[in-house]
Amino acid sequence: MEKVDITIIGAGVVGLAIGAKLASLNKQMFILEKNTSFGLEASSRNSEVIHSGLHYKTGSLKAKMCVRGNNLLYRLCEKRQIGFNKTGKLIIARDESEMKVIERMKLQGEQNGVEGLEILSKKELNKTEAYVKGFGALWSPSTGIINSHELMNFYVKQFEKEGGIIVYDSEVTNIEPSSRGYILTIKKENYHFLSKIVINAAGLFSDHIASKAGIDIDSEGYRLRYCKGEYFSLRRKLDVSRLIYAVPPDELGLGIHLVIDIAGGMKLGPNSFYIDNIDYRVDTDHKHEFYTTAKDYFDDINEEDLFPDTAGLRSRRKHGDGDGFRDFIIKEESIRGLPNFINLIGIESPGLTAAPAIAEYVASLVLSMPVF
Repeated sequence: MEKVDITIIGAGVVGLAIGAKLASLNKQMFILEKNTSFGLEASSRNSEVIHSGLHYKTGSLKAKMCVRGNNLLYRLCEKRQIGFNKTGKLIIARDESEMKVIERMKLQGEQNGVEGLEILSKKELNKTEAYVKGFGALWSPSTGIINSHELMNFYVKQFEKEGGIIVYDSEVTNIEPSSRGYILTIKKENYHFLSKIVINAAGLFSDHIASKAGIDIDSEGYRLRYCKGEYFSLRRKLDVSRLIYAVPPDELGLGIHLVIDIAGGMKLGPNSFYIDNIDYRVDTDHKHEFYTTAKDYFDDINEEDLFPDTAGLRSRRKHGDGDGFRDFIIKEESIRGLPNFINLIGIESPGLTAAPAIAEYVASLVLSMPVF
């Protein structure tokens, strides 16, 4: 039976970032991906926003990893010529009550370590973005956008350069703990191999992988729900240069916002709603919802300007009936009888921004393992 030191399950941006970080350890490493290429799920179906970290509960992994990841991503993009644009973003308050909300958001952001946050009055907002309507705004200068494919391609090259092997079309069907590590079974040709360390970065399917390792995902709060978000593109550009967000309507997401991609194209999204099965179709009946939301902030927009673009899914942890804050789970599972097994569960937004910081964190867990 073939033996390797480290196996990462999942070749999304987080799994790839971890692989690139660990590759320098000079250990035999696999990344297993059930699809035919990297980043085909959540990592390539999102807003590609580099978040600042102001939205997340102070002290949470989401807040810590996002703020650290924001800094690491900009440095990496500049050093490795990965496409990005530090646009900044405005969170628009429509009335005085929403101004109070963004004042609280500013305070939370500052407690999280986000720098440069500023409250803008209506007059200051009009000077900053003349064609955006609002009572005032919160300015976040460290928010930007990134070419996520270029980022993932960089991580792939770094991993393979150091001798790591990415194996596509390799769905994990069984994980059997043994005294020497974990025997993993791959669906294709029913192939088996032994890995000393396993890192579950399977994104939308990370709860399934945890279950295959023997964890009761319901009692541990690991079970995931699919939260879908759709996007509608704009046929013509608005006279706006920054990302424009609403005050978040609920804890399902950050609400429908204006995204400006690397090429200057514009789209609105995402909305947020739960679904039971994976489905990436955009429901054209939702077009009016996007238009009416955008109309709150832009006069110069018509419903016929919108057309369906893409949709993505977030791996949101399920707990109870409410939609309260859900943090990332990043745990080495010795306490559950699975030494040298690391679970990453519920790595939804801001997972893209947090990826390099998550990689640092996971590397610290690996280096503390007795096997090293």
